[in-house]
Order: sequence, then structure tokens, then C-alpha cells
Amino acid sequence: MSVGSPSSHVESVKSAGRVRDRIARALLVLAALGAVVAVAGAVGAVADAGPATRMVETWRMLGFVVFAGVFLLLAYRPRRYAGIWELAILDKLGLTIAALSFGGEVEGASEALFADGAITLILLVSYGLSRAWTAWPAARATA
Repeated sequence: MSVGSPSSHVESVKSAGRVRDRIARALLVLAALGAVVAVAGAVGAVADAGPATRMVETWRMLGFVVFAGVFLLLAYRPRRYAGIWELAILDKLGLTIAALSFGGEVEGASEALFADGAITLILLVSYGLSRAWTAWPAARATA
């Protein structure tokens, strides 16, 4: 094969795609690890919660568990979950906007702004790197 042949171009495109996928997967695993750490931190909040907030704290803790799993599933097969990416991005973006709008008035808003804002960025970058939107045609074909 000569340099610059169509098959070498195809190989370089495939190689670039594999690198993008690896970066996206690493970011998603990082997000999942962050969610696992949040679960560990929430255990104490559930244990310390009074009757008025125990259910909310439990719901929050289990939400971290769900998101850890979602991030790992997306890392495992980034182009197989049509709609899950978008729902996760929408949730984290919504929480980021809520935290931003609450500002310093609501306890925990600044922490949520940082954490959910970072996860929103991780999800958006990973979505773009892995070209996750390509899951939609496959989902439509099997519907």
C-alpha cells in the first residue's frame, strides 16, 4: 500500500475513533467512581438523617448508585444506549442550572454546582468523543 491510499486513510480514521472512545470511556469511569464516592458519603447522611429527611437522603444515595451504573454502562457500550445519554445529560444539566439559580441561598448548592457541572461537562465531552448519537439509527432499525 502506498502512503495516502484510501485504505490507510480508513485505518487512521478507525485509529482516531478508538482513541476517542478510550478517552470517553476513561471520563465515564471517572464519573462512575465519583458517583461511588458520593454513595459512600451519602451513607452517613442517611444514617444521621431525621424522620423529616431520611427518605430524601435515601433517595439521593440510591440515585448515586443508579448514576454510577449508568456511567459504567455508557462506558462499556457508548453507542448502544439511545436516549440514556441524553437523559443523563439533561438530568445533570438541570441540576447544574438549579444549583446556579439557588446560589448561596440553599445549603449544598455550591457543591452541587461544582459536582453536577463537572459531570455535565464530562458527559458532553464523552458524548461527542464517542459519537453516541449514532445509537439512534440502530435503535430505530430494531424497533
